[in-house]
Amino acid sequence: MSPEKSTTGGPAPDRKTSAADEARLEVAAETAGGQLAPPAAAVGTTMTPEPDTRRGVLERIVTGNGLVSVLAVLMALIVGGVLIALTNEEATEAAGYLFNRPGDFFAAAWDAAAGAYYSLFQGSIINLEAETFSRAIYPLTQTLTTATPLICAGLGVALAFRAGLFNIGAQGQIIMGATLAAWVGFTWQLPAVLHIVLVIIAGLLGGAIWGGIAGLLKARTGAHEVIVTIMLNYVAIQLVAFLLSTPGFQREGSNNPISPLLADSAMFPKLFGADFRLHWGFILAIAATVFVWWLLNRSTIGFELRAVGANPDAARNAGISTTKGYVVVMLIAGALSGLAGVSQVSGTERVLTTDVAASFGFDAITVALLGRSTPWGTFAAGLLFGAFRAGGVAMQTNTGTSIDIVLVVQSLIVLFIAAPPLVRSLFRIPPPGAFRSTRKPAAAAGGAA
Repeated sequence: MSPEKSTTGGPAPDRKTSAADEARLEVAAETAGGQLAPPAAAVGTTMTPEPDTRRGVLERIVTGNGLVSVLAVLMALIVGGVLIALTNEEATEAAGYLFNRPGDFFAAAWDAAAGAYYSLFQGSIINLEAETFSRAIYPLTQTLTTATPLICAGLGVALAFRAGLFNIGAQGQIIMGATLAAWVGFTWQLPAVLHIVLVIIAGLLGGAIWGGIAGLLKARTGAHEVIVTIMLNYVAIQLVAFLLSTPGFQREGSNNPISPLLADSAMFPKLFGADFRLHWGFILAIAATVFVWWLLNRSTIGFELRAVGANPDAARNAGISTTKGYVVVMLIAGALSGLAGVSQVSGTERVLTTDVAASFGFDAITVALLGRSTPWGTFAAGLLFGAFRAGGVAMQTNTGTSIDIVLVVQSLIVLFIAAPPLVRSLFRIPPPGAFRSTRKPAAAAGGAA
């Protein structure tokens, strides 16, 4: 057959080339530049129908990145258990006569690790020894309370990751969001509903401004966002310390860097009454997760952001403004981290201090990595790290295990998440697409028989 001719008689490859480029760009956006599993069929290839739908689902589960994340957590818990056993006094003593009575050592090691993790479970999920139902579920509410700022800040980091930016500035964005939210909370006297709405808006605005600075510098000058956001963290830390020494922010009659109490109308209502710390900020965290999912998967802006993150050059050639994308994504990411600051001052702390962000901003990076930069994955990772934080205190109190073990487990999770081939090789998990590559593509339409 002769090649397709244009109206002038020459070859006309432009339409096919453009369509192929758009298809490749769409696949790149769907896979976040290769970080996520590719779609079921390659672009331009017609695959034979899957004879067994259940088999296809099972293959995606087995080869998917979600399983790698779960196994990374499992491996971190196993290594953490070994460390707990090795630092336990009874296990160490039994190790002195290991070859005479090895059963004593292994029994002591198991008791130490199992006891520590059981206390972690009781302090974060449910206390099976509690006398009342409210006391039994209190640990779960503590986990959800602690997870709220982690989820919000983690979503901000994950969203920037999907756009190809490393937002290391969640700590500063949390601080600035908390600062503006607290100022509106203890300065203004307004009706309850209006007051809390303005507090939320102020927190979103504070975080968005701080994130937008990094996005604007990246877009206009090409400044690396990692350096800019890290420096903005320090600026935010020093700025809030300065503000808390001024009459407008420092509590009257106090020499400590602490603000006045926020008004009752500026506080999130409690979800289950005054006996629990869980507040409506957790509902906002769920709403933020839904919003980020919709933004990435159901909106034009989200597609453009994913395209920029997957391949900026291809996105630019397709008519997508990368400079606009950098600014927009950092504004939204900063606002999400600012929401984490609101949950701190209007949900749990009720005051602004220099330690208002704790380490939530840095832990949010780990949460986003564990969640594979997906909205619901980040949500689940935030719950897990909230459980670690809430249960770590109970583990130390009940068993004497150092709370630093929790930090070790979190660090190991990051290590294993950063090395998927290591996890896949240890558990002999096939790489993504391994099963699809064994299937033969059907003949293309119009091809030779």
